[in-house]
Amino acid sequence: MKILSVVGARPNFMKIAPLISAIEKHNHDNGGGIQHVLVHTGQHYDVRMSEAFFTALGIPDPDINLEIGSGSHAEQIGYTMVAFEKILLEQKPDWVVVVGDVNATLSCSVIAKKLNIKLCHIEAGLRSGDMSMPEEINRLVTDRLSDLLLTPDLLSSENLRREGILEEKIHFVGNIMIDTLEANREKSAHLQLETIINENHVNGSHSLNGSLFDFNYALITLHRPSNVDPEEVFIPLIKFLVDEVAKEYLLIWPIHPRARKQLIKLGLWNSLINNPSLFILEPVGYLEMLRLNMGAKIMLTDSGGLQEECCVLGTPCLTLRWNTERPVTLRENGGASVLVGNNIDRIRNEYFHTLTLNRIPYRPELWDGHTAERIVEKLIETDQRLKY
Repeated sequence: MKILSVVGARPNFMKIAPLISAIEKHNHDNGGGIQHVLVHTGQHYDVRMSEAFFTALGIPDPDINLEIGSGSHAEQIGYTMVAFEKILLEQKPDWVVVVGDVNATLSCSVIAKKLNIKLCHIEAGLRSGDMSMPEEINRLVTDRLSDLLLTPDLLSSENLRREGILEEKIHFVGNIMIDTLEANREKSAHLQLETIINENHVNGSHSLNGSLFDFNYALITLHRPSNVDPEEVFIPLIKFLVDEVAKEYLLIWPIHPRARKQLIKLGLWNSLINNPSLFILEPVGYLEMLRLNMGAKIMLTDSGGLQEECCVLGTPCLTLRWNTERPVTLRENGGASVLVGNNIDRIRNEYFHTLTLNRIPYRPELWDGHTAERIVEKLIETDQRLKY
């Protein structure tokens, strides 16, 4: 069986690493059986946001790199389709495996099915219900096309059933992101917070003098256009972070290029990098981010993957969105996260309430670090079934 798996952006890298390891283990234990080709579309092209993750997670160099780079949604999707079609005609895989919900996921799914190649979607069934999110469109199209839909939680499986997906295509395997977390938890735990800050702080900002202890700092990430692009949203968020969060705790902010560009445009950059209670970092690697999450008193984020990690680690999390495709991570379902959107009054109220809460790790069903093994089993089983 020949599998061609696709990654395009940072969220994909954490999901593909365990799959590659599980395929290698299967081949070792069974004397081969699976030929694997890794394709990187190059949707994330910055070294800090791409190559560093391959190294940290032990992902082998891609067999093929399409080097698509940045651009509008249409440009990324269109260029990827053109390039990926040539790869499929050359490689002739039995399966294309896509992960997550980035533009590469959609592009490669469409072309795979145009060429009548079997398609597997890892992390199928996630739904936010928000059609203004490009990721939601990518999820819907990919799931409609897929022959094998591997879901991270039971809520996602139910979403697919409600949409009329055939039961034989839906398989609950657990969350592959947690495979990566568990594989790297011990390694990350040995990293020093001071080293992470001093090796990654942005040019022109101050370093950390002295020690930093767990649960004495807050952690934030921001990258979604709905939070970063509108000045009427972004400026009040920054004011809250500086005037209220950073007054009580050191605030650590691994900065996304989109947020950095906006801070410079608004004339806020210099004042923030000189704030003694705020450490703005370059985008950090997976191990460093996991370590920061392990020790954070509170997380403020609009990232889906960090919601999941906070759930398992027990880090109290304010999700700066009005909806989530990962409701299993919410407090109402046993998780550590609460939706606060970008309304400052709501953020403020939940922030001070959340500071009073204890860390309570929660592990949803099959978030056990063995999802990739189940995925390989399902691929083999389904491939054999569809041949007869």
